[in-house]
Amino acid sequence: MNRIIILFFLLSLSQSAVAQNSNELSKVWVADNGDGTYKNPVIHADYSDPDVIRVGEDYYMVASSFNAVPGLPILHSKDMVNWQLIGHALQRQVPEKDFDKVQHGGGVWAPAIRYHKNEFYIFYPDPDQGIFLTKAKNINGPWCKPLLVEAGQGLIDPCPLWDYNGKVYLVHAYAGSRAGFKSILVIKEMNATADKVIGNAVMVFDGHKTDPTLEGPKIYKHNGYYYIFAPAGGVSTGWQLALKSKNIYGPYERRVVMSQGSTFINGPHQGAWVTTSKGEDWFFHFQDKDAYGRIVHLQPMAWKNDWPVIGIDKDGDGIGEPVATHKKPFTGKVFPVNTIVESDEFNKPSPGLQWQWQADPQPGWAFPTSEGHLTMFCICPRDSLNNYWMLPNLLSQKLPAENFNAITRLSFYPKNNNDRTGLILFGTDYAFVSLVKKDSGVFITYNTCIGAEKNKPENELFVKKITGKDAWLKVAVTTNAVATFSFSEDGKTFITIPGEFRAAPGKWVGAKVGLFSTSTVKTNDAGYSEIDWFRIGKN
Repeated sequence: MNRIIILFFLLSLSQSAVAQNSNELSKVWVADNGDGTYKNPVIHADYSDPDVIRVGEDYYMVASSFNAVPGLPILHSKDMVNWQLIGHALQRQVPEKDFDKVQHGGGVWAPAIRYHKNEFYIFYPDPDQGIFLTKAKNINGPWCKPLLVEAGQGLIDPCPLWDYNGKVYLVHAYAGSRAGFKSILVIKEMNATADKVIGNAVMVFDGHKTDPTLEGPKIYKHNGYYYIFAPAGGVSTGWQLALKSKNIYGPYERRVVMSQGSTFINGPHQGAWVTTSKGEDWFFHFQDKDAYGRIVHLQPMAWKNDWPVIGIDKDGDGIGEPVATHKKPFTGKVFPVNTIVESDEFNKPSPGLQWQWQADPQPGWAFPTSEGHLTMFCICPRDSLNNYWMLPNLLSQKLPAENFNAITRLSFYPKNNNDRTGLILFGTDYAFVSLVKKDSGVFITYNTCIGAEKNKPENELFVKKITGKDAWLKVAVTTNAVATFSFSEDGKTFITIPGEFRAAPGKWVGAKVGLFSTSTVKTNDAGYSEIDWFRIGKN
């Protein structure tokens, strides 16, 4: 029965959110300017290491998801500017015996998506296990159980190439934290079904002298050349390389094809080259914005003397700079303005696809209901925790813009002292406003934890007794990820909690905003909270 409950909740998370909120636009970030132009980022949320393909007139994006569940997000667009989150290829992290605990910084690193002979392929690395493949005939799944293409620690950022001669190759990088070395790219031959490596690793480029922290390769064949697009120099300070060779194993010529230049877009790299059906070339990449995560940009791209130039080459040296605004890709049609869903009224049997857990979910963490709310039980963690850093039953989503607020309305039905439910801004430092049961009643508290990943304790900075079971909890985030928390007992008058909190990123991810219900005792009948709704809005 428990497994049936888990599968029901996961399937509800995996279904398309388009029908659920198809007309709801973000109130805090819309990339489409409505006049034939767009502004960057096209997605102001932490969809890091994006890879994008075109299939017919449709564009599909995948991104890193690390330890979050469900993982391997899949996004769809008709014009590369307006994106919607339509599902996840990975419903549970594997092996489940490892991912029933929080694995910060582990799980799904930079994936690659390809479409070959009417089938979608997603290759993704787990830096502690190896390179995996999942496949599907339809982008909406079902996706097959992950297949281990090659086992090994530190194998990261894989990308396949089906060559014209029928052979299949895989390029990837190495994570120094696991492999003990980094900044090189290798190519290996795979079998005809692209689910096993059969050849030895051939190092095709060594970045130690000119391009440290070389990683994230994407391989293509164009105009008789093999091209490897790869970032170097670090996520917040680096540049985008292109490598070119007539031979799959090299030697490869090197050229920097995009850098920050005079722009505010730091570290512009690691992404995907896409050609439209009309013949235009474009490039996706991310920008590291600290607590906001690695947000997604779209750049025009052109070919010059068999080299790509990404962005705008102001001085003609072949090195482009990223654009802040630009004319939209030409599709020949006008498509509706879309954004990724952020708010959730919890009025459907499936929560929005934007929600993810910190580990593979277990029975009782949360249940959609027919009454228009999400029930979250006050679950006692299996392991003793000093703070919430390793809390598995934290339900959260990515920050949606630089300036926004998040408000939730909930009702609290505790059973035991220290039963707690709240709204959290989560990273290596975190803060939350919560309702907690104590000896003399239920209280609103404001807690912070600085150095959560170092097992530092929380500090309770504000306490106020309340009389009812209902509360409205709010966090407002402004420039530089500075946050203030507030609460209301009637939904009209909000009391601002003194002090500011600066959000911090997590392990390879941006900060997240989310919900939790916890207890400090195990019981046969836990307390719970009913989350009526969660809304993202303007400050």
